[in-house]
Amino acid sequence: MRAVTCARFGGPEVLTPADLPVPVPGAGQSLVEVAAAGVNFADTSRISGTYQPTPRLPFVPGTEVVGRTADGRRLLATLFEGGGFAEWAVVDDAAAVEVPTQVSDADALALLVQGLTAWHLLRGSARLSPGETVVVHAAAGGVGSLLVQLARHFGAGRVIATASTPAKRELALSLGADAAVSGEAEDYPVRILAANGGKPVDIVLDAVGGPVFGAALATLGTFGRLVTYGNGSRQPKPPVDLDTLTDRNLAVCGFWLRPALTAPGAFREPLREMVELVTAGRLRPVTGASYPLAQARQAFEDLLARRTIGKITLTPLG
Repeated sequence: MRAVTCARFGGPEVLTPADLPVPVPGAGQSLVEVAAAGVNFADTSRISGTYQPTPRLPFVPGTEVVGRTADGRRLLATLFEGGGFAEWAVVDDAAAVEVPTQVSDADALALLVQGLTAWHLLRGSARLSPGETVVVHAAAGGVGSLLVQLARHFGAGRVIATASTPAKRELALSLGADAAVSGEAEDYPVRILAANGGKPVDIVLDAVGGPVFGAALATLGTFGRLVTYGNGSRQPKPPVDLDTLTDRNLAVCGFWLRPALTAPGAFREPLREMVELVTAGRLRPVTGASYPLAQARQAFEDLLARRTIGKITLTPLG
């Protein structure tokens, strides 16, 4: 079968097309003919060797697929150990759900890592209450675009989006954000507070990191929460002054999807809820470019250069 492998750590240049044997499923597993595989920012960390746990070389990247089994089931599945960038993949039955044909491959993949991340950020880490103001960083990205919509669906009183270009900010507004501003660290608090009528905000969901992290902390009101779930800037986050937290009863927490999914009801239930929302037209995943499997390197280059919007996918049959 055709696949993409990573035999050494580095940038997109380490992704290499290869011919590999079709994997064999074991007990509690299914063999899926991959229709599409999702590409996530975390995949760039996996191939660079900076992701924890560090994959063992060589490996086939790709942690989410949608495809069909030999008996005709259309499955959406996460692969914690990778293996999705291939024509065939073995998936654990416990980490897969059936999806209706009304939901496209790209839409379905957007709900997996990115959708589940958005759902758990709002429901679990941030503990959003109705009427609260939520700031979503990188709001045109795969997670951010879903956060904007789910925050509104879960009862946020105001949603403020940040994004790097006017086009991306317009996208965030079209998805339901009340305001959209530049996410640069310089004068960040001024823009956010102005977008909230001069008032502090309740929640900031940060996947950017670096100096933006510290700037975001300054915008929180009493009992505000800042949740960090990524470091797109790849710059160090500034230290947090504990006195700042206690003075305003602030909370700063981190989020990583993988351990979150070990809790009972953390995988199938929220995923099925989001599939139903998509089917009903109440949630619109933002889907971007689809690349043939052989162009995985280009997909990663575009993702790292921030040339992509929404969910990008690889198609083995392309």
